[in-house]
Amino acid sequence: MATILGMGNPLLDISANADAAMFEKYGLEPGGIILAEERHAPVYEELQARPDVKYIAGGATQNSIRVAQWMLQEEGATAYMGCVGKDDNATKLLDACVADGVSARYMEDASTPTGLCACLIMDKERSLCTSLGAANNYKVEHVKQPQNWAIVERARIMYSAGFFITVSPDAIEAVSTHTRESGAIYCLNLSAPFIVQVPPFRACLQKTLPDVDYLFGNETEARAHAEACGWDTDSVEFIATRLSLISMNEKAGKTRKRHVVITQGSEPTVVALNGKVTLYPIIKLDPRKIVDTNGAGDAFVGGFLAALSKGKDVKACCEAGNYSASVIIQHSGCTYPAKPDYSFEPSSCSLL
Repeated sequence: MATILGMGNPLLDISANADAAMFEKYGLEPGGIILAEERHAPVYEELQARPDVKYIAGGATQNSIRVAQWMLQEEGATAYMGCVGKDDNATKLLDACVADGVSARYMEDASTPTGLCACLIMDKERSLCTSLGAANNYKVEHVKQPQNWAIVERARIMYSAGFFITVSPDAIEAVSTHTRESGAIYCLNLSAPFIVQVPPFRACLQKTLPDVDYLFGNETEARAHAEACGWDTDSVEFIATRLSLISMNEKAGKTRKRHVVITQGSEPTVVALNGKVTLYPIIKLDPRKIVDTNGAGDAFVGGFLAALSKGKDVKACCEAGNYSASVIIQHSGCTYPAKPDYSFEPSSCSLL
């Protein structure tokens, strides 16, 4: 059974080259990321008709789990749960996820179409247009089904992007509180400023934090959290420190400390543990090699979780995360070569 379980909002990424006329037709801008409106509905079929169309299993959490699987290159290492429709796009999404080696356990909602993300590419620039569809409809009853709960019970690492808070806080609570008994590692990502700015979402985050062993985010999300909480500071290191000191629940009878991992783009990654901050350098690339930075954060988490599942320390986890991110940003979308040029040395460290 899988060592790493992701739960999130699955999207079928439909990626193809587009021209300026198509961008103008749908009112899209290079580098833009928007939620689809009614006028954007035809863009998905139009992209699917392109000869160079590619289908990628997308959504923030699913991206991270796919990258973790790619880094590990071990059959059955990862699993993923989320909600899809009962349509041709769900079949394409399942095929893409399985092709990447991830065990996909999708809940099906026959009344709602599968979530889609149109990825229009023009001169190395992308525009993303997302229709969440069935991804919004995941229910906690799915994870509690015996065959799915068995995956939860055996997984040693659980991960969700913060976007899942907007969909199924009940599923987050069921899995995160289970880790108190199992001793498994629970990981959560801030994901976007609105997650900490909208009161119901922030309340779910605050309720879950005592069970979170690893909290991820970027500098923008960290500062948004500080502002929402009334912390009078702009220092990412201070914010990470304060987040690391929020008390944790005991797990399997042991007291644990939270790692807070904040990426800063081209600047060093900030990691806070028990009030102490350490900075870890990133891999700096020649700008001419960078194709698309949109998946960098998801890829970093994927590499980090892969190393964590191998019992690596935080330094090695950051190195693995930086490697995977550096590879993904040299490709369009969250895609990668057949195999990583990376190996995990044997480790005597305990996963927990």
